[in-house]
Amino acid sequence: MKIKPSFKEILVGVGILLFCGIYYSCEQKPSTSERVIAKADIQGIPEKIDFTFDVKPILSDRCFICHGPDKNAIEGNLSLHTAEDAYAALGENKDRFAIVPNKPEESELVHRIYSEDANLLMPPPESNLELTPKEKAILEKWIAQGGEYKEHWAFIAPVKPEVPEINDSAWANNEIDKFVLKKMRLNGLAPSEVASKEKLVRRVFFDLTGLPPSPEQVNSFVNDTAADAYEKLIDSLLQTIDHAEHMAAEWMDIARYADTHGYQDDFERTMWPWRDWVIHAFDENMPYNQFVTYQLAGDLMPDADLEKILATGFNRNHKITFEGGTIPEEYHVEYVEDRLQTFGTTFLGLTLECARCHDHKYDPISQKEHFELFSFFSNNKEKLSIPLPGETPEPYITVTEKEASGVLDFVNFDKAPKKEVPVMVMYEREEWKPAFILNRGVYDQPTDQVFPDTPKSVLSFPENYPKNRMGLSKWLFDNENPLTARVTVNRYWQRMFGNGLVSSSYDFGNQGALPSHPELLDYLAIKFRDEGWNTKAMLKYMAMSATYKQRAVTTPELLEQDPENRLLARAPRLRLTAEMIRDQALAISGLLTKEVGGPSVKPYQPEGIWEETTGGGGGSTSRYVQSEGEDLYRKSLYTFWKRTVPPPSMMTFDSASRDLCSVKRQETNTPLQALVLLNDPQLIEASRALATVSIEKFPRELEKQISYVFQKATSRLPDAEEKTMLLDHYKDMQSKIDNGIIEASDYITIGEYISEADVSQKELASLSLVAHTIFNLDETITRG
Repeated sequence: MKIKPSFKEILVGVGILLFCGIYYSCEQKPSTSERVIAKADIQGIPEKIDFTFDVKPILSDRCFICHGPDKNAIEGNLSLHTAEDAYAALGENKDRFAIVPNKPEESELVHRIYSEDANLLMPPPESNLELTPKEKAILEKWIAQGGEYKEHWAFIAPVKPEVPEINDSAWANNEIDKFVLKKMRLNGLAPSEVASKEKLVRRVFFDLTGLPPSPEQVNSFVNDTAADAYEKLIDSLLQTIDHAEHMAAEWMDIARYADTHGYQDDFERTMWPWRDWVIHAFDENMPYNQFVTYQLAGDLMPDADLEKILATGFNRNHKITFEGGTIPEEYHVEYVEDRLQTFGTTFLGLTLECARCHDHKYDPISQKEHFELFSFFSNNKEKLSIPLPGETPEPYITVTEKEASGVLDFVNFDKAPKKEVPVMVMYEREEWKPAFILNRGVYDQPTDQVFPDTPKSVLSFPENYPKNRMGLSKWLFDNENPLTARVTVNRYWQRMFGNGLVSSSYDFGNQGALPSHPELLDYLAIKFRDEGWNTKAMLKYMAMSATYKQRAVTTPELLEQDPENRLLARAPRLRLTAEMIRDQALAISGLLTKEVGGPSVKPYQPEGIWEETTGGGGGSTSRYVQSEGEDLYRKSLYTFWKRTVPPPSMMTFDSASRDLCSVKRQETNTPLQALVLLNDPQLIEASRALATVSIEKFPRELEKQISYVFQKATSRLPDAEEKTMLLDHYKDMQSKIDNGIIEASDYITIGEYISEADVSQKELASLSLVAHTIFNLDETITRG
């Protein structure tokens, strides 16, 4: 039986409806208390809602586009990125509130996210964004618990956390394991077993040198029973030039290194002496803060010698146009924007480029702050008139044979095409070049003048630092800077574990991923900073952990609970990079040329690609002239990189294009990758070279020949079943040769390598085909 409401009750009810802007029906819309009951059925809602980990990702993904930091794009005068704005009164009469702490029933946000009226629902249907029932419940519960705001985690300087105390665990090797094990146990998981010594030696070889271990190195480690055998192995690998080259290969992506200028004509440039410096710096284990300072501001250091100035080539690796009719100032702005984006992505993990045209939509970085940072890189003594093809854009230095024998003795000048090599560098202008906020980011629409400064949300620029690139470098490594150390150790973790503790290693902002182990990330950042920015020590520390040494085998249960392995209850299973796939084939076949540094080389590439895509400017990049002799077998680090036509085999395996800074490569699996493995002359040739070595090592012992090839490629011996399958495959190949299906003479003449084995073409071709098959195994192109 219904009771007729009084006139007063009707007035109160209507007032509530008008206040909310939503016409609820008692029979149609559940009350707050009913929603609380319904929430009990939603799995995974924390008892205590954390703003950083539970609420902020929802607001950032669904709300900040219209209610975020960009003050020029705020809808309804509501901004949700700070507590002050979110709690503010709304409406003409200032009588409504999006968030009323502890009172979800009075919070407009709650009513809007549950509304069934398309005109009132938030996010609006036309945005193609929506909240799940769980996300709605989290927001409501957060407000009920006080609606507490916290500053974005990445903008708070790290504080050294206490290392968890783990009882009854002999598993942990160092502090990393204690942080990881604590998180595992909280989620009901346990560590995986230690990987076999064969698997472990292969893993650490690839991670630290980019090359596989030889069978002799595998056997030596397996048979070494000393307690410090693994540590000795790591120490020895970190001292190799292979390690320095492997580190440099990743830095080439970050620094967007290429051997051409880019754009339509894409003329050749000479930057390889700078690449030689990078290898030298990693080989010397130059402290990371020094390594970066040389590259950002080596020319501004008090004792700026030729080495430090050469290092600033980092800033000049961007694309440069030689096209006629271009407006110098337009491309000056584009070049500076490239330097700024590289700086933000590499050292801060921030998408600074998003604030070029307006205030950042998601992070507290204004357009004014964007151009204040811009001004640090705008004062280069850059000649804005377009030089002729073949000229080197100023400023640049000239490296000669004399200098390559002195202060620049790390530069490999042996095969330099000329006695003098020009390399682009940075030099500061004597008279400061004014910088302005550019309306919509357009070069010819300057508005207010700005001066060098840094985003306040990250760290205010200290007054005692010079307002130039040298001061910016000091700011970067200031103990209060919350990002530099975190971003760097996260990238090292990505190198060793496949994913960073922050999986979006390119974005630590509001749209980036949250750290899977925030306390561990801070612990590593502070350790890296306080122990002298020692890169080799940090990589060793990670490699020595029990977390790193786990086997990669998983279970259906573990895949279901932690499909992305964020809890690190197993080692990751990672495909080799584009460079490692090719370099491994060259290494295990004995073809690899270990020469360090020098001009880039041109290995095998499909014919005609450059000719078909050349912009018409001619020059040395109009047609591809393949290298000869040992240069065909140099490491992939030294492969000539044409921006408009990067090495196709490497691009197929997800190499970065080098158009822009890249700190994380995408991971794909495509049929083209299989076609490269099956048809690349370099791999076919390597298969033949490996077959030749095996035949010469074990003449007339087919089973040993096949086992040797298998072990070289996979770092282990084949089991009985695998051995039988490979022997059958060998016989099948011989049958196809006998029947004319395979022309042995054609197959064994692919590539420049000539086998001198004293065997028949049929025998060599059959074993080469078996070796080629082994090269195509998933286990061969995987590091774990």
